[in-house]
Amino acid sequence: MGHQVIIFDFSLIRGLWETRVKKSKERQRKERERLEKSSLDKLKQEWNFIVECRKKGIPPSKYLNNGFVDTDEKILDNYGKTPKLQKRHALSDEANKEKRKFIFQLSGEQWMEFPDSLKEQVYLKEWHVYNTLIQSVPAYIALFQDLRVLELSKNQINHLPVEIGCLRNLKVLNVSFNNLKSVPPELGDCENLEKLDLSGNMEITELPFEV
Repeated sequence: MGHQVIIFDFSLIRGLWETRVKKSKERQRKERERLEKSSLDKLKQEWNFIVECRKKGIPPSKYLNNGFVDTDEKILDNYGKTPKLQKRHALSDEANKEKRKFIFQLSGEQWMEFPDSLKEQVYLKEWHVYNTLIQSVPAYIALFQDLRVLELSKNQINHLPVEIGCLRNLKVLNVSFNNLKSVPPELGDCENLEKLDLSGNMEITELPFEV
């Protein structure tokens, strides 16, 4: 029996190999192009984002994360609103601060009389005095012509001065839970009085005709 001789056509094998190599290189080229295009798109997106941030005055620290651009749209959405919100809060705080300048507040059993400095603050519009041992309202209250609210609940006040009738702009008078026995007729001169609370003063049996 003779030997079998196997003959290969190397040109055919080479052709197949070259075809595979060519296809592989083509795939690699397309992948490179895809990555390059993707990178360019990302760079373009980041650059446009940076430009937009600069237009809005957003500092780099807001959109850079560890040195990389963080293209989060919320940065653009929220940053423009934040200063306005802060401005509104600032204006609100300023208004509240301004309002507090016209309000006098006092509480605590350590107080047995009004502080002397109070008579110098005739611009006040509200008194809020409660839970003290104060027994009387000073006559100089007549000087407080802008007074609108007089809250004097839960003290030890046993009488109101006749000068209270000088408070023509007074709208609210609360002297509940004190030790009042009567109300001065001059209270009837407070022509703008809208609310009067005398509850808790057990010895008051009737009000003056003028009130």
